Amino acid sequence: TNSFSYILDGLRVSQLKFLGELFFNSLTYTSQPEHLLLHPRELFVASQRMQGVFLLVFSKFCHLPFLRGVQTQSTRTGLGGCWGNKGGVSARMMVFGHPVCFLNCHLPAHMRNLEQRMEDFESILQQQQFEGGTAVGVLDHDVVFWFGDLNFRIEGYDIHVVKSAIENDKLPLLWEKDQLNMAKKSESVLEGFIEGPLNFPPTYKFDVGTHTYDTSAKKRKPAWTDRILWRLRRTGSPVPSHNSALQRGLTSWLGGATRVSQHYYRSHMGFTISDHKPVSALFSLHVSLKMVNLPLVTLEVEKEWTKFSDATVKLSMAHGFQRSSWDWVGLYKVGFKHHKDYAAYLWAKSEHSTQVGRDPGEYILGYYSNNTNSIVGVTEPFQVHAALTQPEEEICLSLD
Repeated sequence: TNSFSYILDGLRVSQLKFLGELFFNSLTYTSQPEHLLLHPRELFVASQRMQGVFLLVFSKFCHLPFLRGVQTQSTRTGLGGCWGNKGGVSARMMVFGHPVCFLNCHLPAHMRNLEQRMEDFESILQQQQFEGGTAVGVLDHDVVFWFGDLNFRIEGYDIHVVKSAIENDKLPLLWEKDQLNMAKKSESVLEGFIEGPLNFPPTYKFDVGTHTYDTSAKKRKPAWTDRILWRLRRTGSPVPSHNSALQRGLTSWLGGATRVSQHYYRSHMGFTISDHKPVSALFSLHVSLKMVNLPLVTLEVEKEWTKFSDATVKLSMAHGFQRSSWDWVGLYKVGFKHHKDYAAYLWAKSEHSTQVGRDPGEYILGYYSNNTNSIVGVTEPFQVHAALTQPEEEICLSLD
């Protein structure tokens, strides 16, 4: 069982590799596992599961109006593409107008399978195609985060040398023999991918329930199998000639104000439920807001709701926003986890009112766009008072 968490300055991505139906923290899998993993004031954005690998994306609700065009993909590479024990899952979206893709891969195991790992990665990139916009392939996105159980090993040294380097804190000795580090220098498809320094011990393979590297008969060498990398598009990068299907994603690279900053990259050695140790990283994504700095829909609640006549919201639409008859405005209690967790909703084109739940507290209103499959506008939190929620009162939400 592996777990990874990638936090992008208000946007959080978690990858879970299941062992049976258990999470890494022994929580039993449910039909809505995203509810088990949220921090306060985070909202579930997207998920994609492929057999034993699960990708989850969460966001602070204040960012929701600027996360658009959310799509997910999965690619099987196990047993010649028939089995999902190996492969990749991804989630892509426009983040403040910039295409960003999160790609989680589980690549083939064992020292000897380096070439197969690279072939599977290229196959995943070829097969994962998204609809609409200019970022059709994974590498077409302005920013790509690539992570997972990538299964790269340490070549050249025997197990005694590797363990000695770990015990004596001589990790740089092992970096130069790490297969991924070496492949980045020779494989065109890896050009532009960046990884922070591996300042933590190899995360694989441990005896389950212990902090001891593999003592089984196989005695596998420790390795950094669990990795987090990122890539920015920029102009002027050479185009690989060996694979025309990949050229589109490598011809132009992003420059200018867009940049990624990594604040930490670390392992969590205290977990013992798996033969892997989890890793995590914290990033900030810096982008120009000239592309998108206003929500598609602005909602305003003028005051707290203390009486029936207060329960109104004013809407204004951005120029060119295409409404749908299936759009709706939802009333959400602060702390909600999913766009369907509303206390009440009203069709956005409706002239009617709707009964609202009777639980006082702090709420927000959100506008759900059917065309973008996302919440494209939210209010600031506001109070609904107990005086408005007595059983004999009917509470209604109307749109101005």
